[in-house]
Amino acid sequence: MKKLVLAYSGGLDTSYCLKTLSKEGYEVHAVSVNTGGFSPDKIIEQESKAMQMGASSYTSIDALDSFYKKIVKYLVFGNVLKNNSYPLSVSAERIVQAVEIISYAKRIDAQFIAHGSTGAGNDQVRFDLIFQVLAPAIKIITPIRDQQLSREAEIEYLKSEGIEMSWEKAQYSINQGLWGTSVGGSETLTSDKALPSTAYPSQLTESEPKQITLDFEHGEISGINGVKGNPVALIQQVQEVAKGYAIGRDIHVGDTIIGIKGRVGFEAAAPLIIIKAHHLLEKHTLSKWQQFQKEQLGSFYGMLLHEGNYLDAVMRDIESFLESSQKTVNGSVIITLHPYRFELEGIQSPNDLMNASFGSYGEMNKGWTAEDAKGFIKIIANAHSIYGSVNNKDSK
Repeated sequence: MKKLVLAYSGGLDTSYCLKTLSKEGYEVHAVSVNTGGFSPDKIIEQESKAMQMGASSYTSIDALDSFYKKIVKYLVFGNVLKNNSYPLSVSAERIVQAVEIISYAKRIDAQFIAHGSTGAGNDQVRFDLIFQVLAPAIKIITPIRDQQLSREAEIEYLKSEGIEMSWEKAQYSINQGLWGTSVGGSETLTSDKALPSTAYPSQLTESEPKQITLDFEHGEISGINGVKGNPVALIQQVQEVAKGYAIGRDIHVGDTIIGIKGRVGFEAAAPLIIIKAHHLLEKHTLSKWQQFQKEQLGSFYGMLLHEGNYLDAVMRDIESFLESSQKTVNGSVIITLHPYRFELEGIQSPNDLMNASFGSYGEMNKGWTAEDAKGFIKIIANAHSIYGSVNNKDSK
């Protein structure tokens, strides 16, 4: 039989792929890469489903630590929010998933590799780029893309094969992971419709404000309310605390890799809280020009990652810069959670550059005299005065 590895999530698209490919005579090895969306019970359920639909084997790869160390850490360092809103929840995961899946395919000497991407989205590019670069000899198969299938057609096929799923949930494409959850459905195919509240994984259960403190060491989250922990566990803990406030819901609109506009809903309480807290701490601990250069490179890094260019050498160069910039990003950020929103109250840091011994903005100056200030301002004005003197003669 033809040995094939399928990137399997257990959702509608990959279930369709698994069923059809197994019926076409492939020896399908279903592989799920856990980047935060699968609990132990979910993994057991996925294995059962995969084997029932014709898989020859099922493997779950735990890539949480790898996902954080290779990608999430740098998204925090760069304060990366695509179009100032989206924390790259899915696009970041796809890179690590693709790398892990192709590594597995090589280990078992698979001749084929398959994924459930459509022909109208970004994931096809992300997966194919990684697969082609790391294993050019392995043939890529994409049933949904090749057959140009709608979600409705996939549902009808699986129903006809006697496959039982939660068909109401299948109306929405949900990708849940460590760095947020994306939600796609018929509403996101329009420009004017909002997703219903029930489409999001977390519902509002909390009404009273709650204050938390996030600790950072060299730019990485290191504790919550003074209790230390590893970054992955802390991100999950922030999400658990914040999800009851239904924080982090939004709809991202952007330019896809293939040139069309795309719209997708997402829920990302922990990523948004952590990124905004980290950014506030940087405002206090980094120089003006460090912040300026980081903003340019962080945006560039996010764009390249979003478009699947993770293997380009420039990504390692940017990561080195971002890591170097975090040496003084140490301290705590105080945050208050409210229904649907959060507030950044302030920071405490041994590296806080807002040091009162040098003066207080708008109040008393301690490091210079009034004459120093007047001379400084006069020198700054020189360039404007010279330009006006040379170029404004005709306006007199």
